[in-house]
Amino acid sequence: MTEIPAFKKNLPTQIAVLGGGSWATAIIKILSENNVKIKWWLRRKSDVDFIKKYNHNPSYLTDAPLNPRKVRAYHKMHDALNGVEYVILAVPAAFIPDALKNLNRNHFAGKKIVSAIKGMIPEENMLVTDWMEKVFGVPQNMLAAIAGPCHAEEVALEKQSYLTIASPNLQVAQDYANLMSCRYIQANPIGDLYGVEYCAVIKNIIAMACGITHGLGYGDNFQAVMVSNAMQEIKRFLDIVYPDPYRDLHSSGYLGDLLVTAYSQFSRNRTFGNMIGRGYSVKSAQIEMNMVAEGYYAVKSIHQVNKQYDVSMPIIDAVYNILYEKAIPANEIMTLRTFLK
Repeated sequence: MTEIPAFKKNLPTQIAVLGGGSWATAIIKILSENNVKIKWWLRRKSDVDFIKKYNHNPSYLTDAPLNPRKVRAYHKMHDALNGVEYVILAVPAAFIPDALKNLNRNHFAGKKIVSAIKGMIPEENMLVTDWMEKVFGVPQNMLAAIAGPCHAEEVALEKQSYLTIASPNLQVAQDYANLMSCRYIQANPIGDLYGVEYCAVIKNIIAMACGITHGLGYGDNFQAVMVSNAMQEIKRFLDIVYPDPYRDLHSSGYLGDLLVTAYSQFSRNRTFGNMIGRGYSVKSAQIEMNMVAEGYYAVKSIHQVNKQYDVSMPIIDAVYNILYEKAIPANEIMTLRTFLK
């Protein structure tokens, strides 16, 4: 085997991060703790100019400083993708097709693609990694996904957090886990890419259900019952769609991610649901939040996917009926109560 020259051994890992939101900003903060060079693509040129001048995101996690020696902002995605080893996708799932519409397979050839998106591609009803494989020909062994439990706001505060990096290629998962590990982050690799992705998608819908019931005046007792039933829904769904005898849904990448999203004050999906429960329309809630709640799009996709499998998912059905069938939240949750145990 050819010996790697000493001067090349400590070269920084080249990484592109696509997306300008809070989670993209948090990921950049984590990666910056290690030996990396980050090319950060943001949609708004004004944000790029601001970051170059002031070294922090003007719109999200505004108090989190960015290391100018390791992070460079770009407005042209082609430039951000040039010469990198990893591409981290942190654009909301609903906007991914538009964001990547001017790219082709060559832009992702030979690169490891890591989805930090906890949503599905609307209309296509596909996981982000499946979509990247279909549209851009990224092989499965070059795909990975990041799961929580980990809120961007706590990363900015450097609170101890844990991440799960999933990939069918455990070496890819381990290598990226090493890049995402630092003094306040512990990242662990696993092989269950699709189980982790589907769980991350569904837990956002469950968080919306928790928010809706909270907005209607239900208490912690009911929410605890609903979350425990939700874990059973997730298991039933995954056992049919992507069975894996080694999957442990009680681990932090699954149950932990569900719990933090269902209960945390930082959960945008719970916040969105709470507004719906209090009487906001979907449009009004979206305008007031000014952030994307992935669960809104995801519940329609999961509902469509489940038509093929017919898994019993009463919580998912209730959220879908409220958001897309204009069911009255109080009536729908009253019906849901009869399915919970």
